[in-house]
Amino acid sequence: MTSLAVMGAGRIGGEVAFLATVLGLADEITLYDINRPLLEAQILELSHTGLDVRLSTDPAAIAGADIAVFAAGSPRNPGVRTRADLLGVNLPVADHCCRLLQGFTGILVTITNPMDANNYYLWKTTGLPRAHCIGFGGQLDSARFATFLKERGREGPAWVLGEHGEHQVPLFSRLEGEVPVEERDAILSMMRGSSMPVIKGKGGTVFGPAWHIYSLLRCITHDERQVLPVSCVLEGEYGVNGCSLGVPARIGRDGIEEIYEWTLDEWEEARFRDAAESSCLLCRRSDA
Repeated sequence: MTSLAVMGAGRIGGEVAFLATVLGLADEITLYDINRPLLEAQILELSHTGLDVRLSTDPAAIAGADIAVFAAGSPRNPGVRTRADLLGVNLPVADHCCRLLQGFTGILVTITNPMDANNYYLWKTTGLPRAHCIGFGGQLDSARFATFLKERGREGPAWVLGEHGEHQVPLFSRLEGEVPVEERDAILSMMRGSSMPVIKGKGGTVFGPAWHIYSLLRCITHDERQVLPVSCVLEGEYGVNGCSLGVPARIGRDGIEEIYEWTLDEWEEARFRDAAESSCLLCRRSDA
């Protein structure tokens, strides 16, 4: 049996709970949200699937879950320029959820932006092993990268490391053939703004994030041990300390099993250093 707790029952949290229900990911699902009418509506609608899943809104059940998802807080909207701008408003939410996680020993997946800084803060505050704190964002960025590559007839694996935000680092060196700097810069610029048309058109992203979050959770529950781009608390990997950053890591039942240090080319290395500097700055702000 697998128990899943989702803190934040809005667009993303609600959709993740729905996918976990209908695709049989968990036997028990606990939803938590300070918006009680929304919370009760989400639980009620999940019950209308008629599926054999135990549903709960008891906050005390969160600490006993196998996997907890932090999806609470304010999302991006057209007035929020970057994910980093959400740190001030979402850090108190992360602090509140840390209290709900007292005694938690499972795997914690961070969704709420700025994701890298929140993942680092949750790790430091909860005292969980860093292998149990996984930040989500790289899978979504990589899927968007793949779309831009396909449009240009480029082939090869689409990987995005670095920060989930302005300082994301698409890996062109893993593609077939050389990609000129001008084309790299143009694709990176489009990637940085790729979510805004969705946010402006429907108020926020849902389908892409929820599907990839589900895939990450399935990788954990099914012990698939896949290598995925996820945000990890770094302790010397890539020469970085004091932050959480997107890197390739093997993910299984025990969380982060191994972090891989890939060789980056000069263009990628420079942007990865920028990502590390940006993430470390936000993480230091979260410590203040």
